[in-house]
Amino acid sequence: MKDLLTLLQNNPYPGRGIVMGKNAVYYFIMGRSENSRNRVFLKTLDGIRTQAYNPEKMVDPSLIIYHPVRRMESGALVVTNGDQTDTVCEMGDFRAALMTREYEPDAPNYTPRISAIRYPDGSFELSILKHLEGTCLREFFNYPDAPADRGYFISTYQGDGSPLPSFAGEPIEVNLPKPQEVWAALNRDNKVSLYTLVDGEERIFNKNLGD
Repeated sequence: MKDLLTLLQNNPYPGRGIVMGKNAVYYFIMGRSENSRNRVFLKTLDGIRTQAYNPEKMVDPSLIIYHPVRRMESGALVVTNGDQTDTVCEMGDFRAALMTREYEPDAPNYTPRISAIRYPDGSFELSILKHLEGTCLREFFNYPDAPADRGYFISTYQGDGSPLPSFAGEPIEVNLPKPQEVWAALNRDNKVSLYTLVDGEERIFNKNLGD
């Protein structure tokens, strides 16, 4: 098991990241461009959404304005880095929905779509859809009975670069630090927002709002 804080402190740009556990969920976004950094998380009736902090500076909302977290009528919690959240909620089937989607059309990075779902019984799944030699590789990871003291971390990128290198391998088994510790561990220049749900308590951190 890896230390999540160390992983984040040693990586200036993992991009967007999900940690999913039986009793804990973390989702963060980072940004290098002014457009990506011009965002905040806001609560909605069934989760959260991203919104431009300064609407006048928003250039292209297509890949950065979406619902990262939504709770389905079944009680399942869906967490993703794009509008595939809505696809999963509308279709009601995590795998079937993601089989209709692919990586983001932002060449040359081809940002992966990372997604997770936690079911009411505490079991969960993670997925990554990424570019591989002109096609879409769809990977799914199922955790039917994970220990309560650990989570599984997946991000869009392995780190900074040009083009940005996609996350590789299986989700990383990590410990579950306190929400404020996760926020502090993210690179201060690139972090934008963090959502956490730990033991039923939701918290939101937004750099643009002074957190």
